[in-house]
Amino acid sequence: MPARRPDRGRPTKPRLLLAVGRLRAGPEAALFDTMAARLRPALRVQEIAEARGSPAEIRKREGAGLLAAVPEGALVVAMDLGGAAPDTEALAALTERWEQTGRAIAFVIGGAEGLDPAVLGRADHRLSLGPLTWPHFWVRPMLAEQLYRAQCIRAGHPYHRAWRPA
Repeated sequence: MPARRPDRGRPTKPRLLLAVGRLRAGPEAALFDTMAARLRPALRVQEIAEARGSPAEIRKREGAGLLAAVPEGALVVAMDLGGAAPDTEALAALTERWEQTGRAIAFVIGGAEGLDPAVLGRADHRLSLGPLTWPHFWVRPMLAEQLYRAQCIRAGHPYHRAWRPA
């Protein structure tokens, strides 16, 4: 049986990436653009201005901006070091469950100070890219690649090679 295209059975609700800070031109932006262009439906990006002040003030101001940008009724996935760190196949299953809710999905990435507790409290799910700390501007392309990989797994596309040597 031929492999299905990775965009078949795609969700109809939008997917958003709400992120603090502006991703400037450079290798991170180029990699994000490359991976995000493969996603169906597209991952719409909305950037929130970086705040100034003490770390707590920054988190609070940026958090307020992120929450204001979340569409009503959206399923919110907070990218957080303390979140679940599924393997790729489990992420594919998670994204399928999220899409089956019929809600828009909003992935939220905080700034250098992290996410405010109000954002974490609003999140329906907290997702981590592993136990290492990543610069927030690296999370965008890494998330886009993992979402594309999950899309391919679900479609039976050969992009993901699941085997591991013994």
